[in-house]
Amino acid sequence: MAIKKDKVDAVMVGFGWTGAIMAMEMAEEGLNVLALERGEMQDTANTAKYPNIADELAYAIRGKLYQDLSKETLTFRHAPDGLAVPYRQHGAMLLGNGVGGAGFHWNGLTWRPQASDLQLRSHYEQRYGRAFIPDDMTIQDFGVAYDDLEPYFTRFEEVAGISGKAGNLNGTIVAGGNRYESWRSKEYPTPALKDIYGAQLFARAARELGYEPFPIPAANVSTPYTNPYGVRLGPCNFCGFCEDFGCYMYSKSSPQTAIHPALFRKKNFELRTRCQVLRVNRDASGKVATGVTYIDAQGREIEQPADIVFLSAFQMHNVRLLLLSGIGQPYDPATGEGVVGRNFAYQMNGGVNAFLPEGTQLNPFIGAGAAGQAIDDFNGDVFDHGPLGFIGGANVRHMRTGARPIGQASVPKGTKAWGSGWKAAVQDSYQRTMTVVAQGSVMSYRDNYLSLDPNYKDAYGQPLLRVTFDWHDNELKMTQYTVAQAERIARVLTDHVDVNARQAGSHFDTRVYQSTHTTGGAVMGADPKTSVVNRYLQSWDVHNVFVLGACAFPQNFGYNPTGLVGALSYWSARAIRDQYLKNPGPMVQA
Repeated sequence: MAIKKDKVDAVMVGFGWTGAIMAMEMAEEGLNVLALERGEMQDTANTAKYPNIADELAYAIRGKLYQDLSKETLTFRHAPDGLAVPYRQHGAMLLGNGVGGAGFHWNGLTWRPQASDLQLRSHYEQRYGRAFIPDDMTIQDFGVAYDDLEPYFTRFEEVAGISGKAGNLNGTIVAGGNRYESWRSKEYPTPALKDIYGAQLFARAARELGYEPFPIPAANVSTPYTNPYGVRLGPCNFCGFCEDFGCYMYSKSSPQTAIHPALFRKKNFELRTRCQVLRVNRDASGKVATGVTYIDAQGREIEQPADIVFLSAFQMHNVRLLLLSGIGQPYDPATGEGVVGRNFAYQMNGGVNAFLPEGTQLNPFIGAGAAGQAIDDFNGDVFDHGPLGFIGGANVRHMRTGARPIGQASVPKGTKAWGSGWKAAVQDSYQRTMTVVAQGSVMSYRDNYLSLDPNYKDAYGQPLLRVTFDWHDNELKMTQYTVAQAERIARVLTDHVDVNARQAGSHFDTRVYQSTHTTGGAVMGADPKTSVVNRYLQSWDVHNVFVLGACAFPQNFGYNPTGLVGALSYWSARAIRDQYLKNPGPMVQA
């Protein structure tokens, strides 16, 4: 029999960026807030202590901060009639675990989408006509416009201390920034990071081709900074240990460095770790959530009553919990009906390795998670897609996250993977290898979706999440085009260039890391027939359940998702504080 706890006003299921933001917002409103995290406690002082944290083998190779796939994983297949098999080693994506989630080990690239990204279907239909969108492509508008979200992008950037350079300040184009960004009301909270040498070379080459490069917006704080919560962050020292690691310098913004010090002081907030939530509980009507049931660290089943339930875990875990809880109709690709699991997307990345002339000293060990320069001339709908026959685009950039000896030693194509030949190639290439990346969008399709696996279960006996996903011709055309633009920039610097772009007919490969930028499955929108949550991330079916994070994206764009995830969290929190708490119920009528 389950142990029943005292009721709380709000419970967070998962305690990464969205859980920390919403917990802070609800606690400031005076609610009694409980956060449930299935992983261990993690903080900067202990988990990211130097020199322990600067261990590539433990963290980047063996994944010390990642989800234990022996206890819970995903299954993958390419098509609805295919055989799904478990994801047993971290490859295509790096699933976080523990307090802070992926926000603890992320790189820190913090973009705002272009205004057209949020109104994608209506924008493309208006500019190119309905026939331009393939029949099997299920893209849709977010249900909220950029102008609505702008103050909340600003809020998240101020909390995180994002470094960068404005390119469009209240409609005025500003030299040195991204001229293609949508308007912003304020300059970035901290100045852009200093340019590493590779970024200087990239910017010079891009300018020679007529582009206007700009510094990548980064959650690697460039100067000492105190955020609106009174939390202080220190300047980045370019140690090269951002991706896969906690930041011992308190420089990479994460829930730990930006929110927890203020949140943990609040007496109306509680955190419980090692708590695996099994389901969201509902009353007899099925229309109101009554709390959650979880297994605690001692293996006991606990019933936790709550007035509001926030699903604030990783994108895939939120979708799985909805399916396990029976909230919303599961998506069926055969009929196109149902919503939970619909519109799963990823990202299509490619690029080139440029081997600069002998004697070049890039000093690649000097790096930060988002240190670099970029162009947006081939991102979103900045360029004319009409003659090209595809939707979407890519952010083209060079950034240097470090040059760790195991995972970041690049050698030319054709080099043997072992022995004296490999050693000689590493020694020759280490100082002069420079990568130019095209990080591309992925549209949503009728046959790419999430569901519960009928065969495989986790350590608690619950079905694993099944991912049905493969590349489509649209994305393969897009990456061929955008990687060609990256190659043009690289060839300004050298003739020795290795091109890495997927070819027509390529299939998704779970073994190759690209990003952890998975989206969809609980998408937001204006119509409950095609969305799980409304414009405030409130469940259409159960009004006191709010679903946060990138699972709300109807498709994916050519940027990292965290900036939009943070803005949507603050947008939802404001609506809850101003409207929902005063009059609980649906905030948008179906």
